[in-house]
Amino acid sequence: MIPQSFIQELLNRVDIVDVVERYVPLKKAGANYQACCPFHSEKTPSFTVSPAKQFYHCFGCGAHGSAIGFLMEYSGLSYPDAIEELARNAGMTVPREDFTPEMAQRRQQTASLTEVMARAAQHYKQQLKRSPRAIDYLKGRGLSGEIAARFGIGYAPDDWQGLREAFDDYEAAALAECGLVIDAEPSEGQSKGRRYDRFRDRVMFPILDARNNVIGFGGRVLDRGEPKYLNSPETPLFSKGRELYGLTQARAAIRDDGFVLVVEGYMDVVALAQFGVGNAVATLGTATTPDHIHKLFRQTDRIVFCFDGDRAGRKAAWRGLESALSELSDGRSASFLFLPTEHDPDSFVREQGADRFRQLALSAQPLSEYLLHELQSRCDTRSAEGRAQFINEAKPLVTQIPAGALRTQLLHLLAPAVGLSAQELAEACGLRMPRRTGRYNAPPAPAAPRVAPTTPARKLLCMLMQRPALGSKVGHLEDIDDDPWLRAVQAIADCIEHGDIDAGNTAALVEYFRDGPHGPLIEDAVAAAIDDPADEGALPHMFDDTLQHLRKTGISRAINHLTMLGRQAPLTAEQQAELGRLLREKART
Repeated sequence: MIPQSFIQELLNRVDIVDVVERYVPLKKAGANYQACCPFHSEKTPSFTVSPAKQFYHCFGCGAHGSAIGFLMEYSGLSYPDAIEELARNAGMTVPREDFTPEMAQRRQQTASLTEVMARAAQHYKQQLKRSPRAIDYLKGRGLSGEIAARFGIGYAPDDWQGLREAFDDYEAAALAECGLVIDAEPSEGQSKGRRYDRFRDRVMFPILDARNNVIGFGGRVLDRGEPKYLNSPETPLFSKGRELYGLTQARAAIRDDGFVLVVEGYMDVVALAQFGVGNAVATLGTATTPDHIHKLFRQTDRIVFCFDGDRAGRKAAWRGLESALSELSDGRSASFLFLPTEHDPDSFVREQGADRFRQLALSAQPLSEYLLHELQSRCDTRSAEGRAQFINEAKPLVTQIPAGALRTQLLHLLAPAVGLSAQELAEACGLRMPRRTGRYNAPPAPAAPRVAPTTPARKLLCMLMQRPALGSKVGHLEDIDDDPWLRAVQAIADCIEHGDIDAGNTAALVEYFRDGPHGPLIEDAVAAAIDDPADEGALPHMFDDTLQHLRKTGISRAINHLTMLGRQAPLTAEQQAELGRLLREKART
């Protein structure tokens, strides 16, 4: 666990403007900085970075957060990894609470293995320069030197112990732990088998994590040979069920294009990038997993699966569908593009061009239609038995989709295929449909406003986020149980009073409450303070007036509550004392 004191110190040390500007060009706009939002497509800048509050907010899509939050969203890092990245750039070392010797050893091992993989990647790149045969192979596939460099492509020579050139200690355990070498079984009479390189005579594709560290490799044969593709084994750094090839290089294009393209192989990713389709990623010799889908939906709301039209491609597509269902909340979509059987993405983009490929991707078959088509192809719905089979196969799929408009629409789409109403199909699947009014669905509830209704309590929290030091004036608020805004104000005031957070750093305050019940309201208040800040000169007086009004209102409510209780039954001694205190407090205000 990372101490809160370190997170506050880190956020005091870094400047969010510098952090964001490494990835997004910013322009000065008054007291703040602006840019086109990196998280959605727009032509007019609505992305604002506030140096005073060390906070960013997009008024178009609502994305907001601190420097830590920005790295999490932009680079797809976890919370601890974002802190590690920020700290490394600031020249700080992240301390850990409850850091056991085993955890320290594992962390040291990871750092050591990462260094080994980086050295191997550099070695393979150098070997590519020395191999005319490998260079000719890449040129024959239409790849430029620029693309090869962008993806860090290398070459593993046809040498059983080629890595001896890169490592002084070829027998080091770390090489085996990284999956770079294989230790053969010892022969009779030998205590140890011969060690040899896992990758030989292959074009090498480094696999990167979210922090651009090499965590694995994919190797492709140059000529005929089996296996055609060879991946790193599972290691402490690499798990093929969680990682995606090319995601690091594709992030910017995914944001620009508004969708991610999932293909089957490294060469597809690289060839598409060569032809200007930069938003493609590939699974690593395994079917698409829920972890893959979750990672991709952190980058975009739209996934397009692109597979060959043969039997293997359709099987892979179905596995992608199964993995995507549980992540398909409203506003997200998945679709499927099947290429002609004579083509893969690499050959198609060469023959038809990037524009035609992108056009097909944008018109890919929606998941709902693909699901219906597949179920109909498996079940003979002309018979009662076939329709029952259809329902039986649909049930575990439909029930994975989160409740919402998409699941309701899918039920309406599937129901006619088995001669049922959507309501009847929902019941057969053990689901409940939304209530209906007369013949028509009840009108949907109005969408929640992006900014909550203005109340004195919300105004107080917004002003507090504009100048957190005002929290020292709050003291104890009465009767706040039913008001989440006031509970947030009280929580901040208590932390400032106890010295738990730095009252001068809004971003540190946001991170302190990140995972708690007050976090969303505090982030909303910071965004509002950036959008419509109060006059700095008048801010203390406005804060005092609003606080006084809320204090009087809270005291009056508490007095009324105790008075009503007294009418129903005699008050306890403790309640009588509390009522007396409140009456004295009211007289003073």
